[in-house]
Amino acid sequence: HHQSSRATSTRMPPDTLVRGPPSAQLHSKSPMSLEVMKSSRQELFDNPESKLRYQVYSRLQSTSIAIGESFPIPEIVAIGGQSDGKSSLLEAFLGFRFNVREVEMGTRRPLIVQMYHDPTAQEPRCRLQDEDSDEYGPPIVPETAVAEAIMKRTEEHLRKLGGATVSAKPIVMKVEYAFCPNLTIIDTPGFILKAKNGEADRTPEDILTMVKAQAQPAHRLILFLQQSSVEWASSLWLNVVQEVDPNFQRTVFVASKFDNRLKEFAERWEVDKYLAATGYLPPNVRPFFVALPKERTAQSSAEWRKAIQEVDSSIFKHLREQVKGGFDEERFSSRVGFYNLKRFLEEELARRYREAAPHTLAVLQDRVEAASRELVRAESELRSAEDVAALRASGMRYMSVVGSYVQQLLNGTTDPDPQQHGMTSDEERAACRMTQWPGVSTTVVPPNAGLKLFGGAAFERCLNEFQEAAHALRFPAAVATDRVANMLLAYKGRNSFMASSRAAEDIARATARDVLGPLLDTACARMGYVLRRVFEIAAERAMASGSSKDTLRPYVAFHAALRSAHQSFLSKLEDQTRVQLKQHLDSATSEFAMNLMASLPDVEYPGEEDEAGAHEDDVHEGEAFNGHHPGGERVQAIHRSIPETPSPSTLQAAQHGLLAGENGKRGAAGSYAGVGPGRLIDNSPSKRAQKSLRTVDALSRSNLGVSSSGAGDGYEDVIRRAERLFNKIRYSVAQQAAPTTLKAAFLEPIKERMSLDVSLDLFARSDTDFMTMFTAASALAQLQARRDSMQKRTEQLIKLRNEFQELSKIL
Repeated sequence: HHQSSRATSTRMPPDTLVRGPPSAQLHSKSPMSLEVMKSSRQELFDNPESKLRYQVYSRLQSTSIAIGESFPIPEIVAIGGQSDGKSSLLEAFLGFRFNVREVEMGTRRPLIVQMYHDPTAQEPRCRLQDEDSDEYGPPIVPETAVAEAIMKRTEEHLRKLGGATVSAKPIVMKVEYAFCPNLTIIDTPGFILKAKNGEADRTPEDILTMVKAQAQPAHRLILFLQQSSVEWASSLWLNVVQEVDPNFQRTVFVASKFDNRLKEFAERWEVDKYLAATGYLPPNVRPFFVALPKERTAQSSAEWRKAIQEVDSSIFKHLREQVKGGFDEERFSSRVGFYNLKRFLEEELARRYREAAPHTLAVLQDRVEAASRELVRAESELRSAEDVAALRASGMRYMSVVGSYVQQLLNGTTDPDPQQHGMTSDEERAACRMTQWPGVSTTVVPPNAGLKLFGGAAFERCLNEFQEAAHALRFPAAVATDRVANMLLAYKGRNSFMASSRAAEDIARATARDVLGPLLDTACARMGYVLRRVFEIAAERAMASGSSKDTLRPYVAFHAALRSAHQSFLSKLEDQTRVQLKQHLDSATSEFAMNLMASLPDVEYPGEEDEAGAHEDDVHEGEAFNGHHPGGERVQAIHRSIPETPSPSTLQAAQHGLLAGENGKRGAAGSYAGVGPGRLIDNSPSKRAQKSLRTVDALSRSNLGVSSSGAGDGYEDVIRRAERLFNKIRYSVAQQAAPTTLKAAFLEPIKERMSLDVSLDLFARSDTDFMTMFTAASALAQLQARRDSMQKRTEQLIKLRNEFQELSKIL
């Protein structure tokens, strides 16, 4: 208290001015009669220092709401059930009625009521603060129209939120009146157990969550109302208060509608026991007991205030005259009646204002400095908007950050959240609209299919999935007999002993091109999608953390051009990779490759053993000559080194050994099978590589008794040979050529050339062309709006800081 208040302290009971911890002061034993309170009001609150302090804090509160700041301003937040009397109590503080209960405006948005005691305002001046600024609208006349204005604003705000039931954004109302105290109260929606007709079912939960959020800040004093007819032990909402204030250090308990309980007291011990709340609340908690007029008929403001005083007087009269022995006035008189509660809250709020001023001033200074830095940055960005060199430098820095993030994602990093940026195999296939691999009827499940991967890990899993899909490819179960017959008979007419081999080769080559071509195209598209997602993730991270993010954020055209440049680069890589894979497929299905395939063992994939066992009597191509048992080797055997062009001496020795090693067995014509009079085996360099091993194979099979004359035997033999060749081609492409090509064609150019190519695309252009990405009217307008907003915010904070500095001189 100030010196003037100390001079009058002799008229108050000895323990009125209590000192000690905040909790002790909050629930102090300070009996005070209505007469004493009135006599001391002038000295406590009607002095220039108190008025200035309250005005500065109220302005700080209004500004903080408008600019979205949060300051540790001492405030009072009223909470309770919907029928516990909060609305009537608010009207009592204001000193006039505005029919708040009739429209139930407090059920959907908090209402911050800033009351200013102005002796010159004989009629209340009520003004609502604009939703998005610290300016106030014109006075609402008459005051009974306030409730309707609040209801209209609430409905408009909830409509903008898409039909929400409640909103935590408060409505601020400034009231200047000769008969209201200097006090700020946040009126919250009343707790309800069940939603009304037409309201969302979640309305009770939404109100509970919002009210708890309003009461949570430690600088807020909680005014908890409950009807006196309900015992504290049976309170429905006491546990809510305890969640936000476990020890009730900042909670003021108010038993409302106290007059309804008076008739239950006959003797002093009964009323004293009730007022002490013994056994129900902690010892440090001492509730207030308040009653207000029940009459809701039309009354003037003066009649309303007079009725409040009469109710207070009637309560004291009843306790003194209608209760045997009266009550312990020394202990409880300061806690009974509305005016005692009003005085207590004014004094408590003033005390908290004084204590919070130094910390609030320090916070204000920090906010002013931060806002000033933001303003300088905003002005610099606006100036740079027309500086071509600065924009080029910012763009290059940003692009470099994106490129580094791309490399990190491909090399492996734990920074992005996999749950946010990763995808499972199913999600990846659905996102790129390639739910099935062509030619594969079964579902392909690669290793780690259920994990959310991105970057290099997702690329590797996609490569594994492609190989799994290739494994799942099967040679067609049936090939048209007409097709086989046409090729078989045509080759037989030219070279009968090689007819089956040549027909099988043509069928295997055509089948491999038909089924492996689409599979390779799909692999390119899938991996291209994975790499495009890498850029999207990298760009998002760069926007969140890069040094140039704020400068470039408004320029949508630049970000679109950067994205287009990366997409174009990846599309070119995808086309180039597709061409290289096609070349590998053409090479693997060429006529020369058939000569190499003849020397390789059969390929068996997991799951094909049964099929291989069914043909184990078939002579493996090339194994009759080499003396190997068919089926004795698996996929691993193919990894041995194969010379690109067979050695001529090797081929000649192979032919000679075959013809001489058969003990002179000859055909019906008296010559070696397949080598008749006048038939020349061309062993020239241009021919021997294509024919030699296939000739050996054909001779071997002829001497083993493989017939090509019977239609049935010839068909089956061709199909078996074609299937074995197809498996070898599939393995050569899917397991050897494609994985290496996909990695080399995609990943190496990204590492070596992407930054350069994208830079040339974006920055190798004239200044005029370059500035088309930055001179959009919307981008400049956005920068100007941001600068203006920061300038206004800084000016407001500076003004508040200066006012607080003046206030600190008189504290």
